Amino acid sequence: MEAHAPQGITVARALELPALCKGLPEVLAAGDRLDRAVRWVHAGEAPNIAALLKGGELLLTTGLGLGSRPAEQRAFVRGLAARGIAALVVELGARFATLPAAVVDTARSCGLPLVQLHREVPFVAVTEEIHTELVNEHYAVLQRAEEVHRRCTEVLLGGGGVPEVLRLFAGFAGNPVFLETPDGRLLYAAGPEGAAGGTDPLHVWERIRSSAGRPAGAVVTDVPGNGPGPGAVRARLAVLPVDAPLAPVHRIAAERTAGLLAVVLLQARQEEELAARGRGDFLADLAEGRVAAAEAPAQARVLGFRPGSGPLLPLVMRPATDLAPAEGRAALACAVQEELAGAGVPVLLGVRLPEGRVPLLVGLRDAAERAAVADRVAAALRAGTERAGFPAPVVVAGAPATWETAGAELRHAAEAATAAQGLPDRPWHDVRRLDVDVLLWRLRSQGDLAAFVDRVLGPLIAHDTAARPALLPTLAAYLAHAGRKAETARELHLNRQTLYDRLARIGRLLGTDLEDPETVLSLGLALRARRHTEWI
Repeated sequence: MEAHAPQGITVARALELPALCKGLPEVLAAGDRLDRAVRWVHAGEAPNIAALLKGGELLLTTGLGLGSRPAEQRAFVRGLAARGIAALVVELGARFATLPAAVVDTARSCGLPLVQLHREVPFVAVTEEIHTELVNEHYAVLQRAEEVHRRCTEVLLGGGGVPEVLRLFAGFAGNPVFLETPDGRLLYAAGPEGAAGGTDPLHVWERIRSSAGRPAGAVVTDVPGNGPGPGAVRARLAVLPVDAPLAPVHRIAAERTAGLLAVVLLQARQEEELAARGRGDFLADLAEGRVAAAEAPAQARVLGFRPGSGPLLPLVMRPATDLAPAEGRAALACAVQEELAGAGVPVLLGVRLPEGRVPLLVGLRDAAERAAVADRVAAALRAGTERAGFPAPVVVAGAPATWETAGAELRHAAEAATAAQGLPDRPWHDVRRLDVDVLLWRLRSQGDLAAFVDRVLGPLIAHDTAARPALLPTLAAYLAHAGRKAETARELHLNRQTLYDRLARIGRLLGTDLEDPETVLSLGLALRARRHTEWI
């Protein structure tokens, strides 16, 4: 579908209309610029009439406001040219038998189309005739935009989606079309069929990203979201004048297309959120033993998960912050699902955000690829959370499982994801290294855990509250390096003697021997338990 968008009423077209033709128009200046668009027609005689104009007008006058001196006449014409009017039309007879040289020369130097009428014409007739043409032209533009809207609607009702709508609109505009996120990332691109090789939309996009920005004359329209605030703009529709200039009809059509795309994206987001919640219910039932292992594969296939004959990898993501009841969940579900599509493995993504977690099952070919697949999936989860506007999450990967053991592994990974909050940030945590943290987390609500921390570390905590340097970080680094003082000193950027002095002070404060294995075990457990007692 081609636009063949009209160029509007030009000066040349206006001079061909009967009302002006009766005045025997003669072009005296800027005859090569008669293709200027006429936005409106204005008649007036005031010397300062330029101040009343906005640009694009065809000005009709008898010349009474031109002034009698050449300087006044030059200033009058320059003022009109600066306003950007379409053309100046002067009717001879009432003021001038022929236009003064100062007027003609100034119009030529300014590039302002200047026309003199040799016969008197009723200005009201000219105004009515041109305004009728303008109204008809505007109506034709609206009709063409409405036709695009109708065709796009038919595409959607016929089962098409965003790509089909963009391809149709690109054909209408005769230029590449892009759907971007509000922060400028490309979602979809489409180009007109039969376009030259240099207009491949992805090549155009790459050129834009590597240059200063969009070309002049581009049409960019917001695709609205639902409600005020961050969701007010869901995406942006951009049409770039690469193959042909864009006309007003393209802007109007873009605005109507953006409205349709808003509905499509909202529907897609809601459908994905509902689907993700359904998958989350299945994974929760599997974890709680409410789905029999023999029935689980068939139910998973219904949900679109076909992992093959290899082991399953359970993962759980725990967002770092609470999510808004509706918009946050929908945004997270859609963004994560889109990122996981590029992970290259079968993934079943669920959403259990009321419980604060996102469970997943991933299909592996064999257990040996567990770490590599966990890396890719965790990277996709983090990218999706970032796109949805949330901080980096905690991701825990369970042990390879079968359908018989997948539920228990999911449950363990979910518990570990909660216990891992507050640990040093990692792309993902191995559930097998979190067993102690899970055990301590289970004891967090019991007073014995806090009492244990206070008994083992109390004097050191009191010291760090009242004095410097803080000694708890020194103890933590020393234990993390299994008592290797050289490595501890390097991590803390201390010289050996300073580290020895701090360790001796720790031993005196706690009344313990840091070389004793049982003491080291108690101190390590107390340091890990302290993180959990701070949540109580």
